[in-house]
Amino acid sequence: MGGDEREHRRLAMTLAAVLLLGAFQLGEGELKGNYSKLSGIIIPGFASTQLRAWSILDCPYSPLDFNPLDLVWLDTTKLLSAVNCWLKCMLLDPYNQTDHPECKSRPDSGLSAITELDPGYITGPLSSVWKEWVKWCIEFGIEANGIIAAPYDWRLSPSMLEERDLYFYKLKQTFETALKLRGGPSIVFAHSLGNNVFRYFLEWLKLEIAPKQYIQWLDDHIYAFFSVGAPLLGSTETVKGMLSGNTFGLPVSEGTARLMFNSFGSSLWMMPFSKYCRADAMYLKHFSGGIRKGPNTYQCEQKEFQSNYSGFSTNIINIEIPSTRGIDAYPSVSEFSQTNYSSMECGLPTQLSFSAREISDGTFFKAIEDYDSDSKRTLHQLKKSYHDDPVLNPLTPWDRPPIKNVFCIYGVDSRTEVGYYFAPSGKPYPDNWIITDVIYEIEGSLVSRSGNQVEGNPGPASGDETVPYHSLSWCKNWLGPRVNITRAPQSEHDGSDVQVELNVEHHDEDVVPNMTRSPRVKYITYYEDSESIPGKRTAVWELDKANHRNIVRSPALMRELWLQIWHDIHADSPSKFVSKAKRGPLRDDDCYWDYGKARCAWPEYCEYRCSSVTP
Repeated sequence: MGGDEREHRRLAMTLAAVLLLGAFQLGEGELKGNYSKLSGIIIPGFASTQLRAWSILDCPYSPLDFNPLDLVWLDTTKLLSAVNCWLKCMLLDPYNQTDHPECKSRPDSGLSAITELDPGYITGPLSSVWKEWVKWCIEFGIEANGIIAAPYDWRLSPSMLEERDLYFYKLKQTFETALKLRGGPSIVFAHSLGNNVFRYFLEWLKLEIAPKQYIQWLDDHIYAFFSVGAPLLGSTETVKGMLSGNTFGLPVSEGTARLMFNSFGSSLWMMPFSKYCRADAMYLKHFSGGIRKGPNTYQCEQKEFQSNYSGFSTNIINIEIPSTRGIDAYPSVSEFSQTNYSSMECGLPTQLSFSAREISDGTFFKAIEDYDSDSKRTLHQLKKSYHDDPVLNPLTPWDRPPIKNVFCIYGVDSRTEVGYYFAPSGKPYPDNWIITDVIYEIEGSLVSRSGNQVEGNPGPASGDETVPYHSLSWCKNWLGPRVNITRAPQSEHDGSDVQVELNVEHHDEDVVPNMTRSPRVKYITYYEDSESIPGKRTAVWELDKANHRNIVRSPALMRELWLQIWHDIHADSPSKFVSKAKRGPLRDDDCYWDYGKARCAWPEYCEYRCSSVTP
């Protein structure tokens, strides 16, 4: 295809999109405004930024050495041929987060750092992350300087990101440069752990600029925040990674994966925590530079002790601890009530259960300190980098970010791990624990790995395979007392299957629509509120069966995102949110052949052309 033909195709696609907006009844008149002034800043998630070697490492038993700028995460060839060398470039000191003495790695920069982690080798979801997202941007005519990646070293704790790399200082400059370069505010796209990074940035920013200028800075520099797959109350899978290892599909043993994961300061950043417990900041720093030490209190509401499981659907950890001397063998858990030991006999193991609060406040790690050599390191990192963080204790529930437009987007109704049973394996660290059973949430119920029903408090839906529904849906608390709910098919549709409920009352409990589901249809359920906070909009999008990692490649998500942005710059749009009445194809890839009708589907938008091929 020649350059002129590509340009004609792009213009035709843009024109079709504009005509399509008219079909969606977005209002009369021309498309006004200029989205070319907007910038998109992408903050990737855990393990979603390339890391490159920043030193020379000779690997004596492999022909593949590490030289400066060599790919470390993720170079599967070197991982397979020189795993010990590769680990040296990945591991951090578990106490002070410094590099291995023989090798150091640093995050790559630019869009190439986040689009594909291991180009040309792995074709699965582990490697390709933001590539499809960037492809959409290019296809709709976004300029190269309009999409900005904000990669970071995802191994580090939040305070170390700033201390070692000045990450948050650079991120502030990125927003300010984007405003000067393009003349408009930015749209933030954050995925998974990237949402936690952005939350910390917003709190860090409060301490860097004058308090009276904080909200104005946000209004000037950030138009909207698209929070995708955010572990707002943590992820239970983190516990599995910390105790038994999670390989994420890599060709390494679980013990090696645990050793690596536990060396990262960021591993604790994703731990589950209670929605009922909050902490005051340890330091209150005035923008002029003065620092005043304040109380560092961690307090829980009475609901934490009146309800079960810290609001989660079940206890997250159930662990067998061996005993040879009865209760005296547990000096580190003396604060537990006698009921925890009521069934324990001398010389026999006992099973202890731990909620999200007991994990995040260190109670669990104190309980196994005598039986796990890694617990002391964990407790040190937990206190230093989280409980005593001078900016924010990240293991506390989110408030709505003070940004004009907030969109919280996540997948639902996939089988998601929410609880584990651990037992001693009889092997040394890092293989000293084994998982004996797993509890899953599946579409509103709890089942064990063997398929048996489990008692607990399951939510109305399940999570996205990685983060439980309880954590993902915390952002529904950001919605006001009255919410408009719409459920529509994810695929292209003519509007006949769209269901709407207006002014649904919403208080402290989860807001659940009274709507039907066809078993063969994947839906998007929209919760939208533009009235509760003057001048601000909040929306929650739940996508059926959207996987945690793959959701950023979802065509339905990308389509809705672009339509919402186009709607927002339409000066005559009558509503705060884009209509869901109809969804036709936006791109060539959305067109397909309807075999049932023996014609091209959506003939008003698509046409089938047969061209002969000549040698």
